[in-house]
Amino acid sequence: MRVKIVSTGHYLPPRVETAEDLAPRVGRSARWIERRTGVKERRISDESMDLMGARAAKAALGDGPPPDLVINASLTPIQLIPDSSIFIQKALGLEGVGSFSIHATCLSFLVALKTASAMIESGLHRRILIVSAEQGSVCRDFEHPESAVLIGDGAGAAILEPTPEGEDSEFIQHVFQTYPSGSNLAELRGCGTRAHPNDPNTVTVDNLFRMNGPGIYKLAFRKVAKMVEELLGNAGLNQKDIDLVVPHQASGPALDALGRMGFEPDRVVNLVDKIGNCIAASLPMALATAEAQGRIKRGDRILLLGTGAGLSVGGTIIRW
Repeated sequence: MRVKIVSTGHYLPPRVETAEDLAPRVGRSARWIERRTGVKERRISDESMDLMGARAAKAALGDGPPPDLVINASLTPIQLIPDSSIFIQKALGLEGVGSFSIHATCLSFLVALKTASAMIESGLHRRILIVSAEQGSVCRDFEHPESAVLIGDGAGAAILEPTPEGEDSEFIQHVFQTYPSGSNLAELRGCGTRAHPNDPNTVTVDNLFRMNGPGIYKLAFRKVAKMVEELLGNAGLNQKDIDLVVPHQASGPALDALGRMGFEPDRVVNLVDKIGNCIAASLPMALATAEAQGRIKRGDRILLLGTGAGLSVGGTIIRW
C-alpha cells in the first residue's frame, strides 16, 4: 500500500523509578528484577494518558496541518465512556475531527497502522494521527512481582499520509494472528461485566494486571518465530533484507530471543532497560526514538513486530 509514515513523536514522563526503588515494594532484589526482566528503570507518569498522548502527538504533528482522523491505540483508558480518543483530541485542541480507539493490548499500535493505511489507501482519509499512551503503572500488582516490575508509562505517536509520487515509501506486508489458548496468560479481569465494580464479589486484585511470564514466553516464541517466517516469505524477503527491527518492548528475554530468529542485536531497537514495558506505547516510542537517533533513513525496510495478550502476534514490514 502506498502509505508513508511522515513523522513520529514520543513522550517520556520525567519521574524515573529504578529497580532499586521498586525492589522493596515487591520483595525482590534489584538484581533479581534486572536479570528477570532486563528493566533497570522505567518512567512513572503523574499525568493521565490523554495528556501524555497529546504531548507525543504534538511532537509528531510539529508545524504541519491538523489530522483528518485521530486513532487512539492504547490499552489504559481514561474511563469507559466516552472513548479515550475524545480526551486526546480535546487535549490537542481539535474540534470536529473523527476519532476512535483500537484496543489490541500491546499490539494496538500495530493494528492501528494496518487500519489507518487501509483507510488512506481507500481514499477515506489523507492525514491520520495514531497515538498510543499508557499509564499502566496504576494497574500494577505489587503482590505479583513478575508483572509489576515490567510496566512503565509513556506515549508515542505517528502521522500517516499517502506516499507522494516519485517516493518509494510503502506498507509491504502485514500478518496478525490470535491464539485464544493463551487467553489466561495475561489478564486484568476487572472493569467489565465479569468483575463489575458494582458486583460484591469483585475484589481489588481484579483491577490489577497479572501475567504468567514463562507461559507467555514459551508460547510467544514459537508463534512469533513462525509468524516472522511467514511474514518475510509473503514479502519475498529474508532476515538480511531487513534494515531495522522495531519490536514491542516486552522484556529483555523477549528482545534477546530475536537473535535466535536471525536478527543481530545492532539491528534491533532495544530500550527496555530504560523504559520498561509501556504496553502499546512501547512500539511507537521505540520507532520515534530510532528516528530521532538517525537509525532510520528513507528507503530502509523496517520490521515492526510484537505480541499481545490473547495471545496475539503481529508484524508489519514497511519501506520507510
